[in-house]
Amino acid sequence: MRKARHASLLLAFTGATVAVATATSSGAFAAPGADSGRVRSTTAVRLDTAQTDGAVGAVTSDRGRYGLSADQKLTKKSALLDSTGTTHVRVAQSYKGLPVIGGDTVIHRTKRGQVSLSRTLTKPLSLDVKAAKSAPAQSRSASKATLVVDATAKPRLAWQQTVTGVQADGTPSRKLVYTDAKTGAVIRSEERVMTVGGQGNSLYGGTVPLELTQSGGNYLMKDPTRGNTYTVDVRNGTDVAVVCPLLGIFCASGPVFSGPDTSFGNGTMSSRESAGVDAQFGTDETWDYYKTNFGRNGIFNTGKGSFNRVHYGRNYVNAFWDGTKMTYGDGDGANYGPLTSLDVAGHEMSHGVTENSANLTYSGESGGLNESTSDIFGTMVEFFSANAKDTGDYLIGEMFDKTGKGLRRMDNPAADGKSANCWTSSVGSLNVHYSSGVGNHFYYLLAEGSGAKTINGVAHNSPTCDGSSVAGIGRSDAQQIWYRALTVYMTSSTNYAGARTATLNAAKDLYGATSAQYTAVGKAWSAVNVK
Repeated sequence: MRKARHASLLLAFTGATVAVATATSSGAFAAPGADSGRVRSTTAVRLDTAQTDGAVGAVTSDRGRYGLSADQKLTKKSALLDSTGTTHVRVAQSYKGLPVIGGDTVIHRTKRGQVSLSRTLTKPLSLDVKAAKSAPAQSRSASKATLVVDATAKPRLAWQQTVTGVQADGTPSRKLVYTDAKTGAVIRSEERVMTVGGQGNSLYGGTVPLELTQSGGNYLMKDPTRGNTYTVDVRNGTDVAVVCPLLGIFCASGPVFSGPDTSFGNGTMSSRESAGVDAQFGTDETWDYYKTNFGRNGIFNTGKGSFNRVHYGRNYVNAFWDGTKMTYGDGDGANYGPLTSLDVAGHEMSHGVTENSANLTYSGESGGLNESTSDIFGTMVEFFSANAKDTGDYLIGEMFDKTGKGLRRMDNPAADGKSANCWTSSVGSLNVHYSSGVGNHFYYLLAEGSGAKTINGVAHNSPTCDGSSVAGIGRSDAQQIWYRALTVYMTSSTNYAGARTATLNAAKDLYGATSAQYTAVGKAWSAVNVK
């Protein structure tokens, strides 16, 4: 069945790690797939296959070569299989039984047995786990502390706690806090509820198709063709601080939108259904974008859907992904409307894709890459949808921003006065929504090129940081390179230098080391000072 009307939402995000090392089982260095031709497709494979066991076994049986001590253990998490026969196995790492944060690795094994690794932690671990001092106390807002090895900077023992609360703008907060287990000093914290520092607008996409579920004499805004994804009206409720993010109870909830016929909403805020249509349609388009372009079956790549909450809070100018669902505020009604635009819906769901692949850490440069990934794919969803009223451009959130300028722009991120166009050593200290500018700028240059041009009636003008001219390779090839880099090469601690390596590896796999696409990737990164 079909549904009517659409609007789209904003964003949510996480962090990143760099793809690096590459030793083969024969001692040579080689790019994954180098012995078997270009990659045509990549699909999920079962974890109990001979390919995945062989890849992990090849590394663990030769620990010295791969920089692993006898106390480091690798555990399979997920796997992808290329059309070339190369298997890519994402593994978690533990040390003497303790989880190693930032120790995640992707093992690449060709069908001829060549092995290479994408990772950040390259040296064997040697820590005295008995040297840890007492754990921080548990409280109403903080969970029981867990002892881990924090390898995101220098490897050290740390206590990991989940601390819950509310952010300044009313967004729920669920932070992972890491405390040095020897000194008691806080090392870092990482927000796990991912938002975009946004605001809202009115309803945006006109009349749009929706797939519904019939229940008796009613029709539910629940899509049986896309993992039973559904949308609920939380009636301006909010999550109860601490207990919702920590225990999953007393969270804002409400009924799935339903009605006696197959038409929902009227395109204005006078119908609460209209924002729900936007959110549901944005979810549908994002699902279809990932399926069509990458063969990905939903956020989790399992065919399982997520769900949307709309009408969250009052005057709430934001949207967020919290690991299980998308949530959208209605904006302030003056400068911003509901944050349910297409690029926002794509942005938020892409946070989920990142979380279920590279899982880029939501702080530092990896956090900027996390946000950038959501901006990139949210923008590509907007182009993919080809909606007549919300046409594709490189502005983020322009539909709910009543000035029409959007919150950010990818061709010239610095135009907002806060985002970074060019990489510097201090980029990692910026808010992740602003450090994302480097990745956004790179992607725009890669896809569209430098200089002035008009795209779907919107003026764009992208400078370069080194004064060079960059010729774009087109959105189709650019998105394939970024997705492969994210899902095959990036790890949780990937920084911008690592992203350069990851995207070059991806371009080599897809198009060859002598291709125009491979050359363009290098030029685009150099044009934003990542060399």
